[in-house]
Amino acid sequence: MRKRPASTTRSGRRALAAPSPRTAERRVGARGAKTAKQNGRTNNSSAVAPVARTTRAHPTKVTRSAERVLQNGKGAPEGNARTSRGKYVYCIIDAADPLRFGPIGIGAEPSEVYSVHYKNLAAVVSEAPLEVLDSTRENVLAHERVNESVMREHTVIPMSFGTIFKTREDIVELLRSAAEAFGDVLNKMQNKLEFGLKVLWDRDQAIREVEGEDEDIGRLKKEISGQKGPTYFARMQYGRLVDAALQARSERYVADILELLRDVSVASRINKPIGEKMIMNAAFLISRDQETAFDAKVKSIAGKFDKLTFKYTGPWPPYNFVNIRLKLERA
Repeated sequence: MRKRPASTTRSGRRALAAPSPRTAERRVGARGAKTAKQNGRTNNSSAVAPVARTTRAHPTKVTRSAERVLQNGKGAPEGNARTSRGKYVYCIIDAADPLRFGPIGIGAEPSEVYSVHYKNLAAVVSEAPLEVLDSTRENVLAHERVNESVMREHTVIPMSFGTIFKTREDIVELLRSAAEAFGDVLNKMQNKLEFGLKVLWDRDQAIREVEGEDEDIGRLKKEISGQKGPTYFARMQYGRLVDAALQARSERYVADILELLRDVSVASRINKPIGEKMIMNAAFLISRDQETAFDAKVKSIAGKFDKLTFKYTGPWPPYNFVNIRLKLERA
């Protein structure tokens, strides 16, 4: 699977560079992975255009076992838990034959990653200490490294960071008990990838624009700057009007961008923006055969909205579009 180089810049006059075959910037931005650093992975990034397409480590918590044999402090084996070994699960795939992915797993010395099967379902696993894993940068990147490697050849259901089972039999029981749910999701996610798109603006510039375009805001601005006495109430009214105008403007931007991407995406999900500069934090589910069209459309939109900064990431497993709750009952 090809990866793309990152290119990050504010919107502007420069043309958008065409993506090249390999990823130059990687980011850790997980919802469910509880990453130690949101943007902790960067390799050879280049600033050449208003769109940044990166490969992020985004282990969103989308597949959660409600009652799994996860060692999270409850039910841990007696004695020295650190000497016990469990099975760390990265993802679920459709595969009937045993698979090995090499020493790319979690651990100071990367552990061997292989498959555990129930009929045509397989969990991609490695050996790991039977304990709560810290969401350090190294551990999160290892989790993502495995998922990225597996998804080159397989459709994956990504598991949450830190999913550890005690035994191989527990994993087989998970696959058996949830076979129908896993099969349904794998069918729906077949040949689909996730891409992230974050859109930022210069908030001060946006405020100046609404001051010039809105008569009431402009009048209050002059009134406040010209008054010698207390301006508390005028400032309060000014602040409310500016906030409302900025909200309306950002919502129009987001609606326009979503509409332009509708015909090249299967689905989209809007997540909460982070910070005052971000106005859009979205994930898009894309068919593999639409990846080139999606790339082209994002670049076209970045050129159209030249006052905005676009940060484009992917491809990823469909973290934001898979949500399975499992109940693993044990004899």
